[in-house]
Amino acid sequence: MKIRRCAILFVEPREEVSFDLDGLLTGGDGLRRRQRWLALAPHLGHEVEVDDAERELLGALSPSLWVAATAQAEAIDTIECLIGKGLVISDRARDHEARERDEQLRSTYWHPLGAAFNAFTRWSGIDAVQSMKENGIETAVSMREVLGAPPGEALRHPQAGDRVALPRVAPTDFDDLLARRATCRNFDATRPLPQALFAQLMQRVFAAQAEVRVTDDTVFLKKNVPSGGGLHPMECYLIVQHVEGIAPGLYHYQAREHALDPLPGPGRPLRGFVQEMVAQQHWFADAHVVVVLSPRFDRTFWKYRSHAKGYRVVALEAGHLSQTLYLAATDAGLGAFITGAINEVELEQAFGLDPIRQGAMAICGFGWRGAVMEMTELDPAGRVWDRDRD
Repeated sequence: MKIRRCAILFVEPREEVSFDLDGLLTGGDGLRRRQRWLALAPHLGHEVEVDDAERELLGALSPSLWVAATAQAEAIDTIECLIGKGLVISDRARDHEARERDEQLRSTYWHPLGAAFNAFTRWSGIDAVQSMKENGIETAVSMREVLGAPPGEALRHPQAGDRVALPRVAPTDFDDLLARRATCRNFDATRPLPQALFAQLMQRVFAAQAEVRVTDDTVFLKKNVPSGGGLHPMECYLIVQHVEGIAPGLYHYQAREHALDPLPGPGRPLRGFVQEMVAQQHWFADAHVVVVLSPRFDRTFWKYRSHAKGYRVVALEAGHLSQTLYLAATDAGLGAFITGAINEVELEQAFGLDPIRQGAMAICGFGWRGAVMEMTELDPAGRVWDRDRD
């Protein structure tokens, strides 16, 4: 049997603190501290505790050179434990699962820090709303009470010289559009979205407008947003709820053909499914169209191989798309939103995504705004909601 260490591995010394009544009664501080070593391997996607011997062996093994396990004969029991944990890769047939995941990670050319960030910030089954309630930070006032004063809303640099005032220019129609851009938290699920309006937004925001064909297998798309390296890795998976002429369900949007590919449904009511995917943020659950922004990491990292900025340019693209969606929706008289508080693991399962090569970055959506502001929306200038009415 030959072995090597997994491709990417971080080991974290983590202190866990718990209450110790006996220690308190005997004059201590009442706290019990335990030091643990946790291995963070992105191809696994979960933390693995290791002991001192396992940690030392992991530090001695090469991630690139296969060696005979017999070369570490005195540590064969430790090797078997690490193989079972997926941290040491073997060439045995029965250990194929961890080996295949590790090979996928290697072939996708992740930067180690980007891979770790992506793997260990994914949520599963999180209820963000309940968490805010438990921590007493549901409102801005309660956040101030619990967290203290935030950093100032505007910064003046300590080395700044005399201020130079800039002229204010007369607002244009574009300025008016920007002023009406506000995150929607109140959707009217009783009012279907016309198919033509739905198609218009998808075309403006997510569709390919043109393409550059370098060779038969090397094509660059032109879209209405910037993209790192012009690669446009972001795929759009849709949860359609209230659109005329389109059956409610899950879809994959084809940007080149401007078309929808139906996908298997989640096997439960869509509204509840959406609410779970956005970590129980119920104010987004009635959106007419929900869009999962799903980057193809393998496409971006084809160019930016093991690049320290590769993950960052992918994240930036989600921001470009969401802002374009906000403006297109506002121009069409609709509301839009984006959230990063999503349960990635469940989204990957529902849409058949492999998080090493293609993940879930954020969820955005759009639809008709409700007639009544039941959930607070940030509109201090009153450009969306009439203050006297609402």
